[in-house]
Amino acid sequence: MEPPAAPGPERLFDSHRFPTDGFLLLALLLYAPVGLCLLVLRLFIGVHVFLVSCALPDSVLRRFIVRVMCSVLGLFVRQNDPRLRDVSVRVYIANHVTQFDHNVINLLTSCNTPALNGAPGFICWSRGFMELGVTGSRAELVDSLKVYSSHRGNPPLLLFPEEAATNGRAGLLRFSSWPFSVLDVVQPVALRVQRPLITVSVADSSWITELLWTFFVPFTVYQVRWMPSVPRRAEELSEDFALRVQELLAMELGVVSTRLTAADKTEHMKRLRHTSLLPFAPGGSPGSQAQAMAQRVKEVLPHVPLEVIRIDLAQTNCVDTTIANLLEGRVPFFPESKEAGTDLPVPSTSQAAAASGIQATKQFAKSPVERHLSLQERKRALYDYARR
Repeated sequence: MEPPAAPGPERLFDSHRFPTDGFLLLALLLYAPVGLCLLVLRLFIGVHVFLVSCALPDSVLRRFIVRVMCSVLGLFVRQNDPRLRDVSVRVYIANHVTQFDHNVINLLTSCNTPALNGAPGFICWSRGFMELGVTGSRAELVDSLKVYSSHRGNPPLLLFPEEAATNGRAGLLRFSSWPFSVLDVVQPVALRVQRPLITVSVADSSWITELLWTFFVPFTVYQVRWMPSVPRRAEELSEDFALRVQELLAMELGVVSTRLTAADKTEHMKRLRHTSLLPFAPGGSPGSQAQAMAQRVKEVLPHVPLEVIRIDLAQTNCVDTTIANLLEGRVPFFPESKEAGTDLPVPSTSQAAAASGIQATKQFAKSPVERHLSLQERKRALYDYARR
């Protein structure tokens, strides 16, 4: 039996905050007045939580007080047996779900997360990030983290190799190798986040927006599970070490270990914005827009049944993503015969040009490298045509 196909980016990232189920949407509307009152009250309490966390030194007492106050804000943090946390480990590796993951884990144990993006200063410090003063390459960052970890008095590091947050339901992004170049022993931390009524996080949403929605909902539950420490094997490369830890975390979370990266998330969001700006006919209904999108995919992939295209477009709402899903085998289908497609319109000159570029690569290459390049050229030609 073949392993299940890796999920596409549309399953790893949520682009809509509100539920599509009518009952949940009605419940959200009824809850909205209560949520607004909680938002105002928790903003006032949140200022006091921030002041208390700044005034008290880092200790068990401080973490306990702040954790209790965060429960008033609707943030509940649970962990499995705390004794599973290895006190000798200097690097924690966690999956990334929200923009406050490092703050939550810091309520359980003292740790520091370096700031990778964003301007340094008060905002960076107030969000709980550690500034290293490194603005260059990842190699310089690794050298600075090695120097930091060499001082035994410093708290352990908490690193997120995915480098971008996902919804935590379908899969993990490919782990970057630089967090596994700091030290030879790491401890994975499995993080799950749940909340009612709305999604946990929305891609491309700012941290301020996410904070306001966190105060709006009744509660958000963070479940932290400490996994056994993982040492580097003899002569194991950092890339292989990262892949092995990624597989262990994926198994613990019950999700798929993908090869998508933070750059793929950025590209996916660009596609969504491109799709939302497509020039549809004035006054066109959503049904006619969906039909136009399905027809565009059908013109590029005429052998794919139209019903299969419509079903995938209902999930992705993106022409480019649906084409990628069909090309990479994420969506199973039975190809249509030539007779089934006789009622399609005659392709234009640009379509014929794109088709000729695709037909040129249909011959099965002899070596795996040539077959891979042939597939990439065909996908690139299809993407270029779909964007026109």
